[in-house]
Amino acid sequence: MNEFNLNKIIRPNIQKLKAYSSARDEFKGEAEVYLDANENPYGTLNRYPDPQQIKIKELLSEIKSVDKNQIFIGNGSDEIIDLAFRIFCEPGKDKALTFIPSYGMYSVSAAINDVSLIELPLTEDFQIDINSLETYLGDENLKLIFICSPNNPTGNCFEDKVIQYILRKFKGIVIIDEAYIDFSTKESYISLLSNYPNLIISQTFSKAWGLAGVRVGVAYADSKIIEVYNKVKPPYNISTLNQEVILNKLNNLAQFEIEKNIIIDQKEKLEKQLQEIELVKKIYPSEANFLLIEVSNANEVYNQLVNQKIITRNRSNLVNNCLRITIGSEIENKRLLRALQFIDVASSNVESSF
Repeated sequence: MNEFNLNKIIRPNIQKLKAYSSARDEFKGEAEVYLDANENPYGTLNRYPDPQQIKIKELLSEIKSVDKNQIFIGNGSDEIIDLAFRIFCEPGKDKALTFIPSYGMYSVSAAINDVSLIELPLTEDFQIDINSLETYLGDENLKLIFICSPNNPTGNCFEDKVIQYILRKFKGIVIIDEAYIDFSTKESYISLLSNYPNLIISQTFSKAWGLAGVRVGVAYADSKIIEVYNKVKPPYNISTLNQEVILNKLNNLAQFEIEKNIIIDQKEKLEKQLQEIELVKKIYPSEANFLLIEVSNANEVYNQLVNQKIITRNRSNLVNNCLRITIGSEIENKRLLRALQFIDVASSNVESSF
């Protein structure tokens, strides 16, 4: 175990920060008359939401086998990422690190918070090159390492031995972004929280749970880290409506499993059928709900699909001549396949210049 000291990496002003205490923080429980928060007494959504989302945390605690004090509920995973920069990184001084290609919000959040982001290229098979990382691990200004696994847009998971090596060696915070973990054959790193006090696991309700429009993410970490997150977050960051939607979903796990397994089954079928299409040159292995495919000319294929009102993601700026295809419904996937079969292969043999 490394010599991890949470107090050494939290920004001094955050350590001194006295959190805002809302009316609902000061009173816990049920009452008949609420005259404490300057709310309108009329209406159905006139009361502030639970600032600590206790009911959601209690259900997640049972589902994930994690103490509720180790759970933070965020306004999407993006809030979890942004708060990490604000809690641990001094603007204009500290650094963060990630591996590319990966999720673009790490770079955006770093720029917003005036934090230098080191971007280390993955190997040809999209794995972490531990040798290129080694020289950075001892940098005292390096506070955060972001690891997206399963990775976006490549779809693969990283080697467990490499991730645990980083957790042991690095004295800062390691954030493992598991937005797609529900689709994966790999186990979540939540089970390692007791072994690594510097580990934050980020998950979301936007993917397998089918609630992208609700914008709710979850962080799992040591309770001391969660305390700091709760101190820094806005007091009412998750609305009453969004909390109700999440609770309804968590109380219907059977339907969640059915829908998730349908998506996984559709992915397997789509992958097999894509292999039979001439313009598809390569399909990368995926542990997520999407496939990264290499085609002859990604720009041309993308544009021809757009003309047929089918939208994929052109990721050629990250991986040459590649489209990222989200797994849709059976009807949507069949429409995609029909469209790809009729794209002019001759015109798509031109080298991409994206």
